Amino acid sequence: MRILIVEDEETMVTALRALLSREGYQVVAARDGPEGVEAAKTTLPDLILLDLALPGLDGLEVCRRIRRFSTAPIIMLTARAAEGDKVTGLEVGADDYVTKPFAPRELAARIRAQIRRAQSYAQADDETVLQMGDIALDVSSRIAMVRGREVGLPPKEFDLLRVFMANPDRVLGRDYLLDRVWGEDYQGDVRTLDVHIRWLREKIERDPSAPAHILTVHGVGYRFR
Repeated sequence: MRILIVEDEETMVTALRALLSREGYQVVAARDGPEGVEAAKTTLPDLILLDLALPGLDGLEVCRRIRRFSTAPIIMLTARAAEGDKVTGLEVGADDYVTKPFAPRELAARIRAQIRRAQSYAQADDETVLQMGDIALDVSSRIAMVRGREVGLPPKEFDLLRVFMANPDRVLGRDYLLDRVWGEDYQGDVRTLDVHIRWLREKIERDPSAPAHILTVHGVGYRFR
């Protein structure tokens, strides 16, 4: 398992590297916001520890940019304890929020919990039947049931819904969704995704103009609940 630390304080990086190495993780470190975004792309970490106060780009913007292409769990580490900061961090795609100073054992436990959660999402993506609320998806037969009635979905809309349902309540970036549904070599317009989302909402939402399932996360992508 590889963990990316995005932190500009050298003493904190050293302490985190020692803790994570003892836990058996490989560690990669980035010292500013832009370097953190690039490292998330190139090293493909299993989890990211992200400071809020970073040079270049702050942690919220780093999180927002990483979420456009990655679903790796992100734990924010920060000295800011205000409730508003926590809410904003979670809204842009962080999975957890730890206030400095923190107990090493608690952080290690939170890391393990987030990795287990991510692994459960990966397993869900392989399941033949996905169920969430009033929506059920039979992956093997490609049948979608919404509020007890079968709904015909074209291939791309079905695949979008499958990715959403395998990752409930997670912020999924546009680039990530395009890669998963259209393929990594897709060179078309990102607006194609938004059009398919609109069509999908028309089929699964009670009120497509006020969606309850597929929510827009402005500047990032979408969240399914």
